[in-house]
Amino acid sequence: MAQVAGAESGVTWSGTFGWILVPGVVTGLLLAWAEYIRRTGGRRGWRWLALAPLVSAGVLLPGLLDPATMFEGGIGGGAIGVPLYGMAGGYAISGRGPVVARIGCGALFLTMIPIWALTVTSFGGPGLAVDTPRGLWVALYYWSLMVVLALACAIPHRPVIVPTASATEVA
Repeated sequence: MAQVAGAESGVTWSGTFGWILVPGVVTGLLLAWAEYIRRTGGRRGWRWLALAPLVSAGVLLPGLLDPATMFEGGIGGGAIGVPLYGMAGGYAISGRGPVVARIGCGALFLTMIPIWALTVTSFGGPGLAVDTPRGLWVALYYWSLMVVLALACAIPHRPVIVPTASATEVA
């Protein structure tokens, strides 16, 4: 965060743990659980775990009391935008579903590249422009983390693996 917000960034226990680390861990655990279920034959309704990244949008809940402040400071936009981009990218690379829908989701996912490049200076200042070394480093960092999120978000969409009896179980 300090790379984007610079000297204006601040660290608080509630902000760091409550709105960043805990939702990240919960999302990771839910997607790991989806992989476990996928590898053990699937379960009824398990594909709903594709919505796991929306746990990060919990930061928007206090804004429901005062909707005018929900997206102040860019927190709300990122809290919903990042999970939605990850989910779109995950669906695009999953190999399941209509090809047209996956192409659309893939195109949507790729818009994060020019959107970051075109808007980063409005919230991060001119030092984050992608034509500067620091700006390019931060952009590559963001884009690569988004690809990792998309890979994880593909898990609930991937085909189920049907377990087979191994040679030791048969004997």
